[in-house]
Amino acid sequence: MNQKNKNQNNRPNVLFISVDQWPAHLFGCAGNEVIETPTIDSLAKAGIRYTSAFTECPICIPARRSMMTGTSPRTHGDRIFQPALPMPAFPTLAGAFTAAGYQTQAIGKLHAYPPRARIGFEEAMIAEEGRSHLGGVDDYEIFLAENGQAGQQFMHGMSNNQYIWRTWHLDERLHVTNWTTATAAKSIRRRDPTRPAFWHVSYTHPHPPITPLTSYLDRYRSRTMDTPAVSEWSQRVSTPWAVQAAQHLWGELTDEQYADMRRAFYAQCTHVDHQIRLLIGSLREEGILDNTIILFVSDHGDMLGDHGMYAKRFLYQGSVKVPMILVNRTGVDEHRQDSVDERLVALQDIMPTLLTMCDIEVPDSCDGLSMLGEAKRDTLYCEAMEGPRATRMVTDGRYKLFWYPAGNQFQLFDLTHDPRELHDLFYDPDMLPVTHLLHAQLLKELYGSDLEWIADGTFVGCEAPDQMAPANRDLSGQRGIHFPPLATATDPGHVVGFG
Repeated sequence: MNQKNKNQNNRPNVLFISVDQWPAHLFGCAGNEVIETPTIDSLAKAGIRYTSAFTECPICIPARRSMMTGTSPRTHGDRIFQPALPMPAFPTLAGAFTAAGYQTQAIGKLHAYPPRARIGFEEAMIAEEGRSHLGGVDDYEIFLAENGQAGQQFMHGMSNNQYIWRTWHLDERLHVTNWTTATAAKSIRRRDPTRPAFWHVSYTHPHPPITPLTSYLDRYRSRTMDTPAVSEWSQRVSTPWAVQAAQHLWGELTDEQYADMRRAFYAQCTHVDHQIRLLIGSLREEGILDNTIILFVSDHGDMLGDHGMYAKRFLYQGSVKVPMILVNRTGVDEHRQDSVDERLVALQDIMPTLLTMCDIEVPDSCDGLSMLGEAKRDTLYCEAMEGPRATRMVTDGRYKLFWYPAGNQFQLFDLTHDPRELHDLFYDPDMLPVTHLLHAQLLKELYGSDLEWIADGTFVGCEAPDQMAPANRDLSGQRGIHFPPLATATDPGHVVGFG
């Protein structure tokens, strides 16, 4: 082997694992005593766990655009969920690795448009949660058809954005979590041994539909489940309109129904955790585990009933805070194994971090910072939606200020002493210095249509609508039977469901 190929082959591989809608607090390593996450807990012991990691916009598409471009929503152009918006013309995470000579493959959910756009990957095997009507062939649905189950993905009858549940209706090996793992493991086995590899393995769960394997649900059947955060502020008549509107989106669950739903959600989490073990095992058996960087993250979390809300699109901790675990290759930064880093980090930091770790130049278009570098941000701005449902937030890591333009209302929380955000401190006179500082920072961050809600340097907001939520006629984006194949939608930009 010549020296050039030898050096190329010794460059670190990267396994970038993402999950969908998994809150940062639902891990054993984060202190949760109910959920089982032994694999991810082991990764945390082998690397760095970032305890102040956030998604800049807790909505699937905007979050993934930040992951893949190293930019904030202000730069990449989406803070509301735009299904038919192509990736911006910036260098992408995958494109940078491909240009540097890496073999690059995505397996699972990309949520790009059009659906088979590779956004810089050499190859993509996609599972897009039943979105073939947007104009792309879905590899997971092909797999089901080849196994005699054409169009049967959603025969369980559960919605992609609701919190009813049932167990998985097909064989275990046909579950999308298993397919993602098997496809990724096959890619690891079939890699080009003369080039380093970058694998993005993107699991669609625990995002609803909530359809756990029976074998995993059984693990939780006899457990006493944890309960949602219940705050006095979320039950006031004066609660911000956007919060009240969110509380009207989903039907109430009895205590028994809620506990069962949470068991099913946790079962999906543990299933993903155990499947990740097979990826680690595949790397080990190929003799490349020690030379592989591993990053684990979620695109956003899930409120799971906290303060009467479910799903994402909210800037409370259950939705906006994400797990972020980084494991370097063996022999590098070993002093940081089993460590916690409290700096403010976000999804835009993934691209510059991984590129820097692999000695690849970071494009000037990136807004993010390397999570291993000396640079640290003082505050982080997060945002979701436009119009009356908009929420804006800025945090310095300890205090978090919310602004709801509809009704021009604010909230302030002390995350150090109140991590579940039970006590709104905005009207506490002792908090005025903190409020003034965060107000000033928030004003600096606003742009676009938000500027219509500012007058003379002051927040004025807009009038809150009367209507809370329309009738849920489409059952939050309920899928149907996908055989015969779906026709391409006439309006791929149409958003279905509330979640």
